[in-house]
Amino acid sequence: MRANVSKKTLSEGLGLLERIVPSRSSNPLLTSLKVEAEPRGLTLSGTNLEIDMACFVPAEVDREAAFVVPAHLFAQIVRNLGGELVELSLSGNELSVQSGGSNFKLQIGELGAYPLLSFPTRSDASYDARELARSLASVRYAAATEAFQAVFRGIKIEQLGGRARVVASDGFRLALRDFNAHGETRNLIVPARSADELIRVVRDGEVGVTYGEGTLGITTERVKMNVKLMDGEFPDYERVIPRDVKLRIMLSATALKEAVSRVAVLADKNANNRVEFLVSEGKLQLAAEGDYGRAQDTLQVMQDGSEPAMSLGFNAKYVLDALGPIEGDAELLFSGPTSPAMFKAQGDGGYLAVVVPLRV
Repeated sequence: MRANVSKKTLSEGLGLLERIVPSRSSNPLLTSLKVEAEPRGLTLSGTNLEIDMACFVPAEVDREAAFVVPAHLFAQIVRNLGGELVELSLSGNELSVQSGGSNFKLQIGELGAYPLLSFPTRSDASYDARELARSLASVRYAAATEAFQAVFRGIKIEQLGGRARVVASDGFRLALRDFNAHGETRNLIVPARSADELIRVVRDGEVGVTYGEGTLGITTERVKMNVKLMDGEFPDYERVIPRDVKLRIMLSATALKEAVSRVAVLADKNANNRVEFLVSEGKLQLAAEGDYGRAQDTLQVMQDGSEPAMSLGFNAKYVLDALGPIEGDAELLFSGPTSPAMFKAQGDGGYLAVVVPLRV
């Protein structure tokens, strides 16, 4: 087998697989990737037993072949080649990698022992790639990180006919985003780390989604993935979303981010980076205090509601995370000094963040 392929294209494909394939494993075969050569190009595939991925790379191939190579070593060799065109040739148990004046010889692995990976050939639902990636990225920050938090370490995807919703929560904050989709009604939980790979892989065009037994299949024009889903039921998050809004303010999301960042410099790190929010008479006063001093900042806001004034304390990082996906003007909705507060874009952008205030 002989194949000619662009170094840039091959490097991009290998880059996608590198994050999936472990660099170390008790099963050495899992540190390898499988290459299937056919006349129209190369299909690179690998797994970490949580995510399977296959990526197609256009190439000129003289005959069909399949082989297994060390994933990270192969990627490192390709990245460091001097030429722009890479020539791969397979002879016996050896793969030759040539470009410019460089020539590397790689021992291939045992093809028959490599895990059999199969990918979806149909779709149960379809998403716009940009919307799916944007939605997952919008809520990812709110997913829990501790192992004992079980399903909170995942992102829930709800398919509701012509709409879909992604939800993440760590118990102290919640983030959700609605977007257009087409498919049957489903509820599932994707591990947050797997969602990171989805965000990285899905870019343009349509994404086909296939519901398997404990897995979610993802198909794009170039990449196919199988993602192992989490077991368990996501709690009823709707209960923590306040219904009785007593005070609403509107202001530039960017201005608020900058002001919170400024005062948080002096926030007490041992007191959850507490920043005080005091709303009164069309002004939002931010204040923080720590061992080295105090900081204040005041912003003009549009204000309405049944309460003329309200004071709340928040973890500065949680506020900045909640504001992150918001562009333009932000709406902050308060139900009381000890009730969860809501952050969203002015108008209906589909995104909503709920943050629990700190106790006094």
